[in-house]
Amino acid sequence: MTDAFGILESLQKIGVKSENLGSSTGLNWLDSGESYLSSFSPVDGKLIAKVQLASSETYEAIISQAYVAFEKWRLVPAPQRGEIVREIGNALREVKADLGKLVSYEMGKSYQEGLGEVQEMIDICDFAVGLSRQLYGLTMHSERPGHRMYEQWHPLGIVGIISAFNFPVAVWSWNAALAWVCGDVCIWKPSEKAPLSAIACQQIVGKIFAKHGLPEGISNLIIGDYKIGELISHDSRVPLVSATGSTRMGKLVGKAVGERLGRSLLELGGNNAIIITENADLDMAIRGALFGAVGTAGQRCTTTRRLIIQDKVYEEVKSRLAAAYSKLVIGNPLDEKNHVGPLIDQDAVKNYLSAIERVKAEGGKPVVEGGVLSGQDFESGCYVKPAIYEAENHFEIVQHETFAPILYLIRYKTLAEAIALQNGVPQGLSSAIMTTNMREAEAFLSAAGSDCGIANVNIGTSGAEIGGAFGGEKETGGGRESGSDAWKAYMRRQTNTINYSTALPLAQGIKFDI
Repeated sequence: MTDAFGILESLQKIGVKSENLGSSTGLNWLDSGESYLSSFSPVDGKLIAKVQLASSETYEAIISQAYVAFEKWRLVPAPQRGEIVREIGNALREVKADLGKLVSYEMGKSYQEGLGEVQEMIDICDFAVGLSRQLYGLTMHSERPGHRMYEQWHPLGIVGIISAFNFPVAVWSWNAALAWVCGDVCIWKPSEKAPLSAIACQQIVGKIFAKHGLPEGISNLIIGDYKIGELISHDSRVPLVSATGSTRMGKLVGKAVGERLGRSLLELGGNNAIIITENADLDMAIRGALFGAVGTAGQRCTTTRRLIIQDKVYEEVKSRLAAAYSKLVIGNPLDEKNHVGPLIDQDAVKNYLSAIERVKAEGGKPVVEGGVLSGQDFESGCYVKPAIYEAENHFEIVQHETFAPILYLIRYKTLAEAIALQNGVPQGLSSAIMTTNMREAEAFLSAAGSDCGIANVNIGTSGAEIGGAFGGEKETGGGRESGSDAWKAYMRRQTNTINYSTALPLAQGIKFDI
């Protein structure tokens, strides 16, 4: 295991030891055999550690333990489950700096973004604690005398969580914290591109569950490739599968879960746009577009990929953006003076270069040219230049999500045209409009406006807070995680009717007398 940038020290502070690198049902590490996954950092290309891959036998052992744990955990009162999650949030506070550093080094996002991701975990724990006392059902009036109707919510069982590399810990916590207070247990398959961050989280939460004498299997981690995801998706013992990733992956998960009539919660690709009107505060618009386009090196599902700009301000926006891009500092994300870190791996770099070739082939014009950086500071080969190209919305490459810092500029004349362009892609995750005109803002938020799950005014497309339900429409999958009433996805609804009379009337006035 490397000690680059003090990562070994950070792991030790969190409680991860070299012999605890693999799948587990809490603090209990499961020996899976001789198959290993090597985790390399995109920051410097160095090997961080080797992690043992799970076998199908490991999967069966975890599923069995999870079901046993569920039978006990579901009977713990929800406020007591919330107290456990509160302690998990406090434990995360204690290791925020070290876990944030690990996330940054393993994934490549800036240290500030790594800290922000851990803060999201803390925030969702706080949200879940309050939620544990608010799992409300409704009371309805019965049409039958002497009868009472109400509904209540019960835990589903085992929740399968398949997470992506770009948010290696936060999105898992959105699911897990809510699932736990709802009385579910979780099986987490993290991205094989960021396994150590997942192992660290498993150690943190496992200690809290063990401290309270709770059974192994409430929080489960299984390290593996797509085959483990297939096992989870096809397994009828897993009533809900929450999957974050590409649209292609989501279609496979949705099909597998749907064929067994299970539930899937899908958070898939985005192709997000900011509309900049002639009434925009351009200082705000440039700042919002800048972070939206280059934050996490363009590897967010909410990354701004298209700027739809009104003709009257198009040239000024283009010029100011180019000037802002010239000031970006690219380099080691653990150095806080740098704005942009690396892409996750060489495959991501190839996709970035391919997208640039394709947009040029379709007629796109460079505003800020892209390229791969080389030299001593970029020896991993994963550092690229954030790029801007003038394009048309109908270009095939513009219609696709490229997980890289490539921004397309698109002109428009009328607001109706701008909204049609914004909606004119297969994805429907996040969107924004920059305007000081109330009518433009309200039109964008209306039923005839943005068709995305997230629609913002005078802020960018990324940086969602945990209080709102997160998710999108169309090829983004339709799922909702995190805040609002997203908790209902992790529970089953039951309608109850109680007859406290001495008669037995039937509904709808049906007579059945003998």
